[in-house]
Amino acid sequence: MEEVVALIVGAGPAGLAVAACLSHGSVPYLIVEREDCSASLWCRRAYDRVKLHLAKELCALPHMPYPDGTPTYVPKKEFVEYLDAYAERFAIKPRYCISVESAAYDEGARRWIVAAREMTSGTEVQLTARFLVVATGENAVGIVPEIPGLESFSGVIVHSSTYRAGDIYTGKRVLVVGCGNSGMEIAYDLANHGADTSIVVRSPVHIMTKGLIRFGMTLVQHVPVRIADFLIVTIANFTFGDLSRHGIVRPKTGPLLHKAKTGRSSVIDVGTAGLIKKGLIKVFGEISNIIGNKVEFEGEKERYFDAIVFATGYKTSVNLWLKDENCMMNSDGLPSKGYPNHWKGENGLYCAGFARRGLAGISMDAKNIADDIVSTIY
Repeated sequence: MEEVVALIVGAGPAGLAVAACLSHGSVPYLIVEREDCSASLWCRRAYDRVKLHLAKELCALPHMPYPDGTPTYVPKKEFVEYLDAYAERFAIKPRYCISVESAAYDEGARRWIVAAREMTSGTEVQLTARFLVVATGENAVGIVPEIPGLESFSGVIVHSSTYRAGDIYTGKRVLVVGCGNSGMEIAYDLANHGADTSIVVRSPVHIMTKGLIRFGMTLVQHVPVRIADFLIVTIANFTFGDLSRHGIVRPKTGPLLHKAKTGRSSVIDVGTAGLIKKGLIKVFGEISNIIGNKVEFEGEKERYFDAIVFATGYKTSVNLWLKDENCMMNSDGLPSKGYPNHWKGENGLYCAGFARRGLAGISMDAKNIADDIVSTIY
């Protein structure tokens, strides 16, 4: 039985940020990670062309800005390098290949009792911790929705977490399911690599430029959010024109308010809207059925495809191992409390990176958690 003051589960950006803040407050900790590297989502499951969608000044982790010369919108390679440098600067040394199987609070010992397994050897690991930080993130397991007939599809089926680049799909008929940032950018990548590309858009979505979101987030610090939303939507409509005739409609709420209420971000356009307007990317509604290579859509439309890419998001894995009678996390594995009080549970339990507010939200969580632990100890 190994005793630690604070145990951080997960060595992605959230776990690294909490570790750095705890180190800054002189709090001993152990950070464990089930993969064999830090930030495995970025290193192993992010497609090649991805960049941070917000400007770098909104995406730095606590106590360390990006180095001079870093692009305003940080590419995948530079972001991974930043995380490596961050870990080195704060001497963060995760214990890799440790999978947490259960964590429960012992009232008598007033400690979290954690059972884990060393994945390479299968050895059981027992830990006790005064404080437990859940930093496994919102994006642990890829979601593929249940669609009638999907099992009969004879082409290639992939989730966006395993998509890397569109060159292997040249000349193929590819359907992208999901119209978030990943779906729209993958559709653009496929079309640029010569794939016959279509995308399923099932719900209203805001299409914005990076500059507009940056402008809106700056503006909202000085004017009410409804005014900021009105201004950037007006500019976006002028920039992109009427996309509703191409199958894309905007939500009734503005992009900043929509993000605050639902956690759903605007789509940052990388050129997809232009290809949709030119007819190079075709838009379809909800899928009603699949028969072999034929996909049937609502409205009696149908088309044949060679591959389907599901950019349909992720779910958390927290509820598979966290045994918390006070239910800091709900049945979906997300915080039961609303923002900004989501990060703290009972008995020294915390979560970081579950606020659906990107890297800025992660930084805020990490600082709050470390400050609270420091105030409890000292």
